[in-house]
Amino acid sequence: MLGRSERESPAHAVLAARMAGWNDPVELLDLGTTADTLATVASIEALAAVVHLGHPEHPAPGLERALLEGAPSLIMTAAVAVPGQWVWVGAGATVGQVVIDEAGMRDCASVLRGLGVSPRLVPTRTSVEERIALAGEGGSLVIERPRVPAGFAELPDSAALAEGGPIWYGLLESRDDWPPFTTPAQVWLAFGPADDHLGSLQPTLAIIADAGLDLDHLRSQPSSEGPHVFFASFSCPTSDKLSVLVDALTDRGVAHRTLAVLPGESFVPGPDTLTPRWA
Repeated sequence: MLGRSERESPAHAVLAARMAGWNDPVELLDLGTTADTLATVASIEALAAVVHLGHPEHPAPGLERALLEGAPSLIMTAAVAVPGQWVWVGAGATVGQVVIDEAGMRDCASVLRGLGVSPRLVPTRTSVEERIALAGEGGSLVIERPRVPAGFAELPDSAALAEGGPIWYGLLESRDDWPPFTTPAQVWLAFGPADDHLGSLQPTLAIIADAGLDLDHLRSQPSSEGPHVFFASFSCPTSDKLSVLVDALTDRGVAHRTLAVLPGESFVPGPDTLTPRWA
């Protein structure tokens, strides 16, 4: 069985499941909030969930945190890039509100801002009929292509929504251990140095470097238990190499947890880039 959170686009999640071969569903179970989704997957055997990743190399911060706060058995085990299905549609002249849901705002906000649009946000669970009523006469919708209602057609600026590139989704499972792999995989690792003091991160990073691994992502988060938590992402050649790393962390007293093992050596397109202007 496959599910998704209540805030996730049902059309994109289903497409991800089909493209990756995880299943061929007509629709996915609505498992509630993100916390509810993780808790349900952890408690029901043979239930997995399709989850928005951010990017395999640069995880969405909210997902990293939710995974670490969830049951220790939870882990992301696969990733797939899904072509964006968002379109901007209306029925005739469009002078009213632009209605969009939470997943659409996440994926399309920057494009809509560039078009000068200030949309009305609704919960993803809101039915198409309710959205049409909220938009009112002359209103329009940003919605997934398979869900465009009868009588609505794409507006001239709709094509701009496709310029954001694909959307990355992953498979969330509950497992006793990470899946073994003999070809490269992207690993998400959370860890906390044994002592939280100035420079305490350096010895842990040295363990990762000694294992011959190069970080693609590193982010810190305050912890309620004292030491900071660090979230990292890196490419790992084999599960044996990952075992060597976690054994070394254990030997040094560094708390750790593997949050994802995503098979693949290259995840194209890569994460968003920036052009820095240094002082």
